[in-house]
Amino acid sequence: MRRSRGPEALLGALLLLVGSPTGAQDAAPADAASSDAAPAAEAQADKPELALFGTIPIYWGEGNGMEDVLAGTATSHWARALLDQGHSLRPLATLLPNELAGHDALLIAQPRVLSPAENVALDGWVRGGGRLLLFVDPLLSGESRYPLGDSRRPQDVVLLSPLLRHWGLDLQFAADQSHDQEVREFAGMLLPHRLSGTLAALPDNTGCEIQGAGILGDCRIGAGRVVIVADADLLDLYHPAAGAEEAMLALIRRSFGPAGIALQNSDLAEGAHAQAVDKAVHNDP
Repeated sequence: MRRSRGPEALLGALLLLVGSPTGAQDAAPADAASSDAAPAAEAQADKPELALFGTIPIYWGEGNGMEDVLAGTATSHWARALLDQGHSLRPLATLLPNELAGHDALLIAQPRVLSPAENVALDGWVRGGGRLLLFVDPLLSGESRYPLGDSRRPQDVVLLSPLLRHWGLDLQFAADQSHDQEVREFAGMLLPHRLSGTLAALPDNTGCEIQGAGILGDCRIGAGRVVIVADADLLDLYHPAAGAEEAMLALIRRSFGPAGIALQNSDLAEGAHAQAVDKAVHNDP
């Protein structure tokens, strides 16, 4: 039997508790509960699944403790509502084969240090046809309510070099770059970033295309595909950059195809989009 420790154990416990038919759910009459649940279940069944993994709290949000998470009072992440529009989300506790099995699409945001078994499993999953959107930030600048050293805080420095090198990429970081938020425009999209890394192709790289002055890598690995973003400032929970939603949608569509999210939110209508792009280009607050 596999044993989980640390964050994996916490996530496993949360999955069990959230899935348990106890607490407030018991207060609703059976007929009302079933009538409400049926349309929701049908709506979710019509959406493609997207697995989530990483230390940025897209799925659970960030709270003062487990009580906030379980009570639903944690600060929710704006990206979850965006992803929910077009996908049925499935949080993963590990990247071991038994958890990756059955998933075709995976979003990883600033992962913790992976075990050797997880590195091997993720590589094999991609080569077998998996599609991955991977955010790897060498120096995360987003805000968290948890202090440095707290295990609940998003990973400040990503450590994924062995796997990236196996895919033919080197993640680099220039310490003398500006601390201001900037925007890179490429491939028809605007990508806000701050203190980003740079992806460089190694001599044996044959399947990765580097774009956006090194901030994005688009890789064909075996039968699968990996879109790598060398920055995670886009996913700042408390102070998202102007244009963050549009950039996230563009990355989702690029990674997972047209079956992904549609522009359903009225805030993403043409006028709002134009205003966000204008702010992003000029780095306005």
